Amino acid sequence: MTPSETLAEDGGPALPTPFETFHGAVAAAAAAHPDKPFLCAPPRPGRAYLPDGAEWRYGEVVAAVDVLAERYAAAGWGPGHRVVLALDNHPAHFLHFLALNKIGAGEAAANPHYLLDEMRYFLTHSEAALAVAAPWNVAKLREAAPDLPILSWDDGSAPGAFAPPPPPTPRREEAPGLGTEAALFYTSGTTARPKGCIIDNAYILGGAAWYRDAGGALALGIGEERVYNPLPAFHMNGGAVTPCALALTGNCLILPDRFHAETWWDDLIATRATGMHYLGIIPPVLMKAPPSPQDRAHGVRFGLGAGIDPSLHAAFEARFGIEMVEVWGMTETGRCYAASHAPRGVGARAFGRPYAGMEAIVAGPDGTELPRGREGEMLVRSPGPDPRRFFFRGYLKNEAATEEAWQGGWFHTGDVVRQDADGMLHFVERAKNIIRRSGENISAAEVEAALIEHPGLRAVAVLAVPDALRDEEVMACLVAADGAEAGEALARDALAFAADRLAYYKVPGWAAFLDALPVTGTNKVQKHALFGKGADPREDPRALDLRETKAALRRAKAS
Repeated sequence: MTPSETLAEDGGPALPTPFETFHGAVAAAAAAHPDKPFLCAPPRPGRAYLPDGAEWRYGEVVAAVDVLAERYAAAGWGPGHRVVLALDNHPAHFLHFLALNKIGAGEAAANPHYLLDEMRYFLTHSEAALAVAAPWNVAKLREAAPDLPILSWDDGSAPGAFAPPPPPTPRREEAPGLGTEAALFYTSGTTARPKGCIIDNAYILGGAAWYRDAGGALALGIGEERVYNPLPAFHMNGGAVTPCALALTGNCLILPDRFHAETWWDDLIATRATGMHYLGIIPPVLMKAPPSPQDRAHGVRFGLGAGIDPSLHAAFEARFGIEMVEVWGMTETGRCYAASHAPRGVGARAFGRPYAGMEAIVAGPDGTELPRGREGEMLVRSPGPDPRRFFFRGYLKNEAATEEAWQGGWFHTGDVVRQDADGMLHFVERAKNIIRRSGENISAAEVEAALIEHPGLRAVAVLAVPDALRDEEVMACLVAADGAEAGEALARDALAFAADRLAYYKVPGWAAFLDALPVTGTNKVQKHALFGKGADPREDPRALDLRETKAALRRAKAS
C-alpha cells in the first residue's frame, strides 16, 4: 500500500513519513547510512564551479548543514524569515536550503535566467531579507536590489566562516513543523507576472513520499539508486520533491548544471546513474545523435518526465533500453500522477490514474464531472475535510488568485485531459494562458506586456505553437501601430525590444501581423479565433519564422 492510498481517520491522506521537515528526512538518512552518497556533481570542464566534479556523503552534508544552521540561528534567523538562494544547481544550494529548513526559515530560489527587471520583481515580491549567491550571480542581484544584503558563496567557502547579518525583524519563536514555510517557488500564471507558490514541509514530504512509493517502472531500491536530474533547483521537482524522495530511500541525487546533449551519456555513465529525469526537448535531441555504443553502455533503468513526443516514445525506449514514464504535476500540487504501472503502448500522453490520496475529475466549464472519454479540464484535490492538504499553501500576496484556483473545493489545473473507461488519464492540451517551452512555463500575458511597450505595435496576443524540439514555442500575433509598417523588419525589431525585457526563452520564435485581434464583448482577446479551429498558425501565410533571430539575440547577449 502506498502512502497515497493511506487515509487518516478524517478521510484525508495521512502523513506518509515520520518526519516533520525536509531537514528531518535528510538527517535520518545520515544517521542510518552516513557514508552513502547523497549529492553528486558530474565533472564539467570549463564550468564556473567544480569542473572536476564532486560527491558528498549523507554524513558530510548534514555536518555542513548543521554548522550553517547554527550560523543562521546565531544571527537571529528563523521562522518568519525568507532568504534568496541564487546558487544555481551547485550542491551548496541544498546545504543552505536544508540549513534554513532546520531552523524554520524559508528559501526563495532565484532563476538565473531572469533579466534585470524580472530579478527586481522577484527580489521585491519575495520580501527576502538576504541573498546567498554564487559569485557570477552577485552583480545581477546587486543591480536589481542595491539595498539587499548579498553574501557570495563559492567552492572554497567554509560553513564555519559563514557570517550572515542579523535579519531586519525578530524571528517567530516556534518549532519548525509540517506547516512551516520551506520554500517559495515562482510559477508563471495567467497574469503578467509570475506568482510565488508558498510551499511548506508537508508539501515536500508528501510529494517525496509519492515518488518513493510510485512503484512499477519508478520503483526505487533502498540505497541503490543514483538519479540524474537536469531540472533546476528553482523548480519543485529538482529543488524539493526529488531530493527529498531520494533522502527517504537513502539514494543519490546527481546534479548537472543543465541539459548538455553532447555529454549526456558520458555523464550518465560516469556517474553510474540508474534513473534520469527529462523534459520534452531532451528525447528528440538525443534521438538525433548517430547510433553509438553509449546508447546501451549506461545503467539507466527509467526516465521520469513529461512531454515526450508520442511518435518518439517507443523508439526511444527501444534504442536506449530505458522505460520512459510520463508524469503529470504542477508547482501547486507537489504530488503527481505517473504512468509507472501502465502497460507499454497505452499511449505516450497517458500519465496515470487518480488515487485515494489525490482525487481527480474531468470537468466541463461549469465544474461538473464529464462522462469518461470526454475532454475537459482536470480538477484535483485531497479527499477528506481539507482538500488542500499537501498542496501549496497559496500564492504569496495574492489571495484572490489562490481562491480562484480553488473554486468549488477543487484545484483547477488549467489542463485539458481525457479519461479512459479504466481510469487512465491522457493529456490533451493546456487550457490556461501558458506556453511550455523546454520545460519552462511562460506566461503569455508577461510576453504580451513586454511587447506592447514597443512604439510600433498597437495590439499583441501571444500563444503557443507546436515545436518538434521544445514541445511548444512562443508566437506573437501583432497589430502595427498607426504609421508603422507591418512586416519582418518591425517584427525583428520587436523581438530585440522584448529580449531586453525578458529571459531569452520567453522571446517569441514566431510572429504574424494581423489587421486586428478578435475580441469578445468585454474586449477579451479570443485567441481560439486568431487562426481558426484546428489551424496550425505556423502554416498561415502571414507567419514569420523568427527562431534564428531569437537564437542570434541570445548569442549576442551571451557574448
